[in-house]
Amino acid sequence: MFYDYARIYVKAGKGGDGMVSFRREKYVPAGGPSGGDGGRGGNVVFVADEGLRTLVDFRYQKHLYAPYGESGKSKNMHGAAGSDLIVKAPVGTIVKKDDETVVGELLFHRQRLVVAKGGRGGRGNARFVSSVNRAPQVADNGELGEESWLVLELKLLADVGLIGFPNVGKSTIISVVSAAKPKIANYPFTTIDPNLGVVRLGEEESFVMADIPGLIEGAGEGAGLGHRFLRHVERTKVLIHVLDVSGYESRDPLEDFDAVNKELEIYNPKLSRMPQIIAANKMDLPQAEENLARLRARLEDRYPIIELSAALGQGCQRLVQEAGKLLAEQTTIPVVPMDEIKITRLEADEEPPISAKRENEYWILTGSEVKRQIQRTNFANEAAVNRLLRILRSMDAERVLREAGAADGDTVVIGPMEFEFSDA
Repeated sequence: MFYDYARIYVKAGKGGDGMVSFRREKYVPAGGPSGGDGGRGGNVVFVADEGLRTLVDFRYQKHLYAPYGESGKSKNMHGAAGSDLIVKAPVGTIVKKDDETVVGELLFHRQRLVVAKGGRGGRGNARFVSSVNRAPQVADNGELGEESWLVLELKLLADVGLIGFPNVGKSTIISVVSAAKPKIANYPFTTIDPNLGVVRLGEEESFVMADIPGLIEGAGEGAGLGHRFLRHVERTKVLIHVLDVSGYESRDPLEDFDAVNKELEIYNPKLSRMPQIIAANKMDLPQAEENLARLRARLEDRYPIIELSAALGQGCQRLVQEAGKLLAEQTTIPVVPMDEIKITRLEADEEPPISAKRENEYWILTGSEVKRQIQRTNFANEAAVNRLLRILRSMDAERVLREAGAADGDTVVIGPMEFEFSDA
């Protein structure tokens, strides 16, 4: 089964906590603080692998967790960083958030994409030494790693795409011109998954061809599996529009041509303007010559028309040569290799650094910077709690609470602790 869509949950590792420690050595009566920093949490990293073709692995593993960083140690020893979780994905994978924001794309082999960044390690007490505090009793907790639900979509990276109504001979064509072995039968929708094949033009010249499963009317608006198939056309450079000119199934090839191009226009107007070659297939059957003449009269001045009989292997090589010629004429923007593309940090609503809100009989102090400081505070350590309160006071927390409506004697919640509000 060809899987080109997946929804997964990723969570990077938490940073290790800093340590409170003091040196105790012989002949060193005042050793001083020696608590080390915690290690960084592991990232979740996608790596493009040209050997993969589907997203089937994500069907069985939907939750991905990177390792935590180790806590700091005594003697100023830092904790080990959490190892990155390396996840292989096919070339052509697009990573999105649930709101359709694109995080990144895997466009070339071994490209790396960080989809969740590990939390920073906490600082040990050796980092808090100052001229007025020679023996600090405080250390930071490690920060939490990023976490989110992600949507993965696979768009095949093919140079040439075969499009057309069901049962017009697309699978037969790709089986003749490449080593691909798709299922071929004389009924519609034999092909339900895209097929890829490498077409060789010469000793050192080739291109990748994709057999896109048959489209139907309404596919551009999502009818049937329209969007699922049409997205594989988006990255091709040349389209081969396969038509059954025999009219064997009581279909008019001109009407089919207009219908498929209409669906391309609805889905993405750029697709209908891509270079197209018309493959007039099934020329060995009756009425083919008559329909071919109609095609040439109307479309020959705009599109190359190649007559062929894929079942007999006639005309396929000429079709391949014409596709290679059109490919060579296309000017493309080169992909600049990047060792690593980091996740785009987009916030739907910008949260202020500090704010206060009322919930039942409590006032809750919150905000982006407040949350960060709360996460880094070890509430079992009195010195760390006092440091947090000093930081909040420097952020003018009392004024924020007053402006929100807090009065003396009200209960204020900061993280897991409750305080009685008073300016004093």
